[in-house]
Amino acid sequence: SINLLTLLAMVLAIGLVVDDAIIVVENIQRHIEEGMSRLDAAMVGARELALPVIAMTVTLFAVYAPIGLAGGLTGSLFREFAFTLAGAVLVSGVVALTLSPMMCSKMLPPRAEGGRLAGFLDRQFEALRERYSRLLHRCLEIVPVMLMFSGLVLVSIYFMFVSTPAELAPTEDQGIVLVYSAAAANTSPEQLPRYTAALVRGYQTIPEAEESFLFNGSIGSGPASTSNTALSGIVLKPWSERKRTQMEVTGAVQAVVSGVAGLQSAAFNLPPMPGAGEGLPVQFVLGSTREPLEIYGTGRELLAAAYASGLFVYADLDVKFDRPEATVRIDREKAASLGINMQQLGEELSVMLGGNYTNRFSIQGRSYKVIPQVDRAHRLNPEQLGSFPVRTASNQLVPLSALVTLEKSVQPQELKRFQQQNSVTLSAVPAPGVTLGAALNYLRETAARLAPEGYQFDYAGPARQYIQEGSSLIVAFFFAVVVIYLVLAAQFESFRDPLIMLVSVPMSIAGALVFLTLGAATINIYTQVGLVTLIGLISKHGILIVE
Repeated sequence: SINLLTLLAMVLAIGLVVDDAIIVVENIQRHIEEGMSRLDAAMVGARELALPVIAMTVTLFAVYAPIGLAGGLTGSLFREFAFTLAGAVLVSGVVALTLSPMMCSKMLPPRAEGGRLAGFLDRQFEALRERYSRLLHRCLEIVPVMLMFSGLVLVSIYFMFVSTPAELAPTEDQGIVLVYSAAAANTSPEQLPRYTAALVRGYQTIPEAEESFLFNGSIGSGPASTSNTALSGIVLKPWSERKRTQMEVTGAVQAVVSGVAGLQSAAFNLPPMPGAGEGLPVQFVLGSTREPLEIYGTGRELLAAAYASGLFVYADLDVKFDRPEATVRIDREKAASLGINMQQLGEELSVMLGGNYTNRFSIQGRSYKVIPQVDRAHRLNPEQLGSFPVRTASNQLVPLSALVTLEKSVQPQELKRFQQQNSVTLSAVPAPGVTLGAALNYLRETAARLAPEGYQFDYAGPARQYIQEGSSLIVAFFFAVVVIYLVLAAQFESFRDPLIMLVSVPMSIAGALVFLTLGAATINIYTQVGLVTLIGLISKHGILIVE
């Protein structure tokens, strides 16, 4: 389909097609100026450049085609981009060796007619050629220095690559800010709306907000998807009606929601790429075969370190040992002395607390459930359980407190497993200016220092997509270099010539990384595809120079 990346590929293809034609036409023009006829110059000039043009065409095709055949998000996103360029490269090679020489033999003037402008340009190019020749001779006289410089450039690639901020894709202004909120574990469904109502009032103070929304209860979007969580946010006005960007508004929204009592809230943006999964941007998984409580303790240490680093505005664990639980211990001997068996006691507690319907009845053609249950006012806390009456064998009612005792404890809201291991996931929102790559690198290094042996680290949600796509493009990069080398080795029947042709590739990559390191952009899925594309473009120069 035709999309933005396809149009970008078409623009780039124009340059590729013109590039080959310029080389052929320039070579034919040179022969004409040396006195040859137009037809002979076209024949000789095309034959001289047939091998390098074919080599450049095959090389570029070998670079672009694997990008389109890649799987995952990279393949889905850049398939049209890669195949458009690959097709343009093939057409460019055919046109440069067929149509361009034919047109030169018919349309170029027999001899170039000199003029003031032509003479001026010839003198300038001749002066440039002489300066380049002198510089080239000087460089060839100090080969050790040039080799040392080349080595420094090669070594600098690694340091520039690891020091450049990395992320899955640049954050885009999509006109929406999301807020994940979590209340205390014992927050009831009636209490949660009272807290979240303050969020909506706070959104009204944001000038860029056009609409707001709120979902209370189990939303399946945060670290712990339970009834004490909420998802809310604002829809921003159109770009023309606001001065601040979505990223700037996100900081203002975070300042508003941080002041709402009873809630721990985090403002974040939608993932920049499709299929990134739900949840907060950073999801770092600690997995092990150890007991959940021990893994939770390690997760708490990592959580404290994350907050202390200042890299995150919000962080939380999906496993929390904060849900109060009351265990009913029955005095079986006393119950037996009163003629109460366990089945009877269980049935009565089930009726009073279970909330299950026992039957249905009809009124005016409508069916209603019969739900026997103790009134809510008498079951607000575990202590009220002791006042529930239980019937004895002598048909007398005794309070339940005469038969049972309560043992209170704290249990997890839920236990998580990841890759068949007990796990704890730290979900977080990076601070403004902190990229996803920097946040994950810090968590990985800190976890390796804090966690004992037997722990494994993994990723989920957008973080997992970032790791997978980044590694797949790095593999594609080295695969492209290997494919180009083998293709050139087969064409030139030499294993040495391709090395000379490709030596300029790492130099060009170092030049690209200089601008990335200086903050012109981050290393993301787009810049990585650009680096892969750079291999083919720079290889063309090497082929021409060596030929």
